[in-house]
Amino acid sequence: MPVLLSDSLQFGVQSAETTPKSAAETKKTPSKTDRLDINTASAKDLKAIRGINETQAKKIIEGRPYKRRNELISKKIIPQETFDKIKEQITVKQASKG
Repeated sequence: MPVLLSDSLQFGVQSAETTPKSAAETKKTPSKTDRLDINTASAKDLKAIRGINETQAKKIIEGRPYKRRNELISKKIIPQETFDKIKEQITVKQASKG
Protein backbone atom coordinates (compact mmCIF):
# COMPACT_ATOMS: atom_id res chain seq x y z
CA MET A 1 0.00 0.00 0.00
CA PRO A 2 1.48 3.43 -0.99
CA VAL A 3 2.30 5.81 1.81
CA LEU A 4 1.99 9.59 1.47
CA LEU A 5 5.31 11.02 2.61
CA SER A 6 4.52 14.68 2.12
CA ASP A 7 1.55 16.68 1.06
CA SER A 8 3.60 19.77 0.19
CA LEU A 9 5.10 18.46 -3.04
CA GLN A 10 4.01 20.65 -5.95
CA PHE A 11 4.30 20.14 -9.65
CA GLY A 12 4.01 22.89 -12.22
CA VAL A 13 3.17 22.54 -15.84
CA GLN A 14 3.28 25.50 -18.18
CA SER A 15 0.70 25.74 -20.86
CA ALA A 16 1.75 26.26 -24.46
CA GLU A 17 0.68 29.91 -24.22
CA THR A 18 3.11 30.67 -21.38
CA THR A 19 6.04 28.52 -22.44
CA PRO A 20 8.93 30.73 -23.55
CA LYS A 21 9.85 30.18 -27.18
CA SER A 22 13.29 30.07 -28.69
CA ALA A 23 14.37 32.80 -31.10
CA ALA A 24 13.89 30.43 -34.04
CA GLU A 25 10.33 29.66 -32.97
CA THR A 26 9.38 33.31 -32.60
CA LYS A 27 10.55 34.23 -36.11
CA LYS A 28 7.55 34.51 -38.32
CA THR A 29 7.27 34.36 -42.06
CA PRO A 30 7.12 37.95 -43.25
CA SER A 31 3.68 39.12 -44.27
CA LYS A 32 3.26 40.23 -47.85
CA THR A 33 3.65 43.85 -46.75
CA ASP A 34 6.92 43.05 -44.94
CA ARG A 35 8.47 41.34 -47.94
CA LEU A 36 11.28 42.99 -49.86
CA ASP A 37 10.33 44.23 -53.34
CA ILE A 38 13.01 42.92 -55.69
CA ASN A 39 12.20 45.67 -58.20
CA THR A 40 13.11 48.49 -55.81
CA ALA A 41 15.37 47.01 -53.12
CA SER A 42 18.95 48.23 -52.81
CA ALA A 43 21.89 45.84 -53.09
CA LYS A 44 22.41 46.27 -49.35
CA ASP A 45 18.81 45.25 -48.62
CA LEU A 46 19.04 42.26 -50.96
CA LYS A 47 22.28 41.08 -49.34
CA ALA A 48 20.54 41.22 -45.96
CA ILE A 49 18.41 38.27 -47.08
CA ARG A 50 20.06 35.08 -45.88
CA GLY A 51 21.25 33.23 -48.98
CA ILE A 52 21.79 36.24 -51.25
CA ASN A 53 25.40 37.27 -51.80
CA GLU A 54 26.79 40.42 -53.41
CA THR A 55 27.01 38.91 -56.90
CA GLN A 56 23.42 37.69 -56.76
CA ALA A 57 22.21 41.05 -55.45
CA LYS A 58 23.86 42.78 -58.42
CA LYS A 59 22.30 40.27 -60.83
CA ILE A 60 18.87 40.85 -59.30
CA ILE A 61 19.24 44.60 -59.83
CA GLU A 62 20.55 44.17 -63.39
CA GLY A 63 17.66 41.83 -64.29
CA ARG A 64 14.93 44.33 -63.38
CA PRO A 65 12.07 44.77 -63.86
CA TYR A 66 10.37 41.57 -62.72
CA LYS A 67 6.69 40.68 -63.05
CA ARG A 68 6.89 37.56 -60.86
CA ARG A 69 9.26 36.30 -58.16
CA ASN A 70 10.02 33.10 -60.04
CA GLU A 71 11.66 35.11 -62.83
CA LEU A 72 14.73 34.98 -60.59
CA ILE A 73 14.92 31.32 -61.60
CA SER A 74 13.85 31.59 -65.24
CA LYS A 75 16.35 34.41 -65.85
CA LYS A 76 19.01 32.28 -64.10
CA ILE A 77 19.66 34.95 -61.48
CA ILE A 78 19.62 32.48 -58.57
CA PRO A 79 19.32 28.69 -58.36
CA GLN A 80 16.04 26.98 -57.42
CA GLU A 81 17.46 25.95 -54.03
CA THR A 82 18.17 29.58 -53.09
CA PHE A 83 14.78 30.71 -54.39
CA ASP A 84 13.04 28.11 -52.23
CA LYS A 85 14.78 29.55 -49.16
CA ILE A 86 14.01 33.21 -49.88
CA LYS A 87 10.66 33.18 -51.70
CA GLU A 88 8.68 34.02 -48.55
CA GLN A 89 10.89 37.06 -47.94
CA ILE A 90 10.53 38.72 -51.34
CA THR A 91 7.77 40.17 -53.47
CA VAL A 92 7.26 41.90 -56.80
CA LYS A 93 5.05 44.95 -56.66
CA GLN A 94 3.58 46.07 -59.93
CA ALA A 95 4.31 49.62 -60.98
CA SER A 96 1.30 51.83 -60.50
CA LYS A 97 -0.40 52.88 -63.69
CA GLY A 98 -0.78 56.59 -64.03
